[in-house]
Amino acid sequence: MTTNQTGLRMRMLAAGAAAALAMGIAAVPAAAADQPTTQQLMADCASGVGKCTFNDPVVRKAYLGNYRQVSHTLFNCSTSPAVQGMDWSDSVGSSDTLEVSVTVGGKIAGIVDASVTATYGHTWEASHSEGGSLSMTVQPGEVGWISRAQVMHQVSGTWQTHYDNPHWGHYYWYWKDTVTSPAPSGTDGVGNSVVVKSRPMTAAEKESCTATARGPRPGPGLHRDQPSAARDAVPS
Repeated sequence: MTTNQTGLRMRMLAAGAAAALAMGIAAVPAAAADQPTTQQLMADCASGVGKCTFNDPVVRKAYLGNYRQVSHTLFNCSTSPAVQGMDWSDSVGSSDTLEVSVTVGGKIAGIVDASVTATYGHTWEASHSEGGSLSMTVQPGEVGWISRAQVMHQVSGTWQTHYDNPHWGHYYWYWKDTVTSPAPSGTDGVGNSVVVKSRPMTAAEKESCTATARGPRPGPGLHRDQPSAARDAVPS
């Protein structure tokens, strides 16, 4: 290559870099007063202020999520085993790396769904709801409930937003993200799980049984309360 050719190539590279700067293409940098946060950019995607796409999606292998309580709690204050049918229901949504909820029917969910469908040929589910009934046996002095674990998977990709006018000095912004969402049961050989769980009553719960026994009570020593995910946040 001659000296003139080398000089031309250098000028072309320099011109290309200048054009990119002129177009205002930028990745999201470290936090700065004059730079957007990814939360702000995601908000613009959700509102439609920014024209956004979710590029190069990679769907990770499915796994079983944490168990959580999906029914009322049954307290057996009697002296014999209690057998009772219990209804349960569960709804699992999606969130991204920033713990932003990905709302069903919203722009973010629609953009991710379109990207995954185009790349993998199947839709992406932002939320899943399910319910049923199980028969459970709770021993005397114990507490019983129903727990469920949902099959989950993650899709990673790069967001791109395009503004009609420069925002924070640029027309385009890029940032990486991972969205965690429910997957159909059986994905990658992993199935949803619904189980009956129980534990011994605490001293306070036993005292509550004694206090309740002094007045009217529903059924043969059985008491219910509302579901509480906090009681069963750790998988077993």
